[in-house]
Amino acid sequence: MKKADVFEFFRRLAEDDPSPETELESINTYTLLVAVVLSAQATDAGVNKATRRLFEKVTTPQQMVALGEAQLKEHIKTIGLFNTKAKNVIALSQALIDEHGGEVPADRAALEKLPGVGRKTANVVMNTAFGAETFAVDTHIFRVCNRTRLAPGKTPLAVELGLEKVVPQPFRLGAHHWLILHGRYTCKARKPDCWRCVVADLCPYQPKTPPPA
Repeated sequence: MKKADVFEFFRRLAEDDPSPETELESINTYTLLVAVVLSAQATDAGVNKATRRLFEKVTTPQQMVALGEAQLKEHIKTIGLFNTKAKNVIALSQALIDEHGGEVPADRAALEKLPGVGRKTANVVMNTAFGAETFAVDTHIFRVCNRTRLAPGKTPLAVELGLEKVVPQPFRLGAHHWLILHGRYTCKARKPDCWRCVVADLCPYQPKTPPPA
């Protein structure tokens, strides 16, 4: 995508949604981290449904460790891979206590060392909690960036590095949210809503889907 088109692409997304934000519900930075870890291969809506009651009881690593793995599983058993995720959440909570004074570090490398936290999760937390200009590439963003040729790549990391190069100011902070929301609600996997897409004319994807009959 041409440089001028990239700017116009984000300008339109920003005009359509001036204040994009994550759809994961959280109380503080710690609960955001937990929610993002739980959201791997799960929907935000499903995670929110499971964590609402959990986060009424637990808002700190200390409280999570006190809750214990068995009780945590009861709260999150509706989420995919809940056994592994429960183990990771307890372990990362203990690591935060032992290594970071119970606080979530504002450092991507430190976040990635926590159990169950990969690059995508670290990027989400850095962006959402700490205002870092990071690009967390999930399946939605991977699809949008390849379809539109905004930042094509064969791997999530390749797409992330492409976004690092092409996303201009003043859109870098919100880019992750605009792209994920666009992929979730407009540029959908099976049948994108090209007919109502605000950036359709900038996108080479074919065939464009027509309006529903």
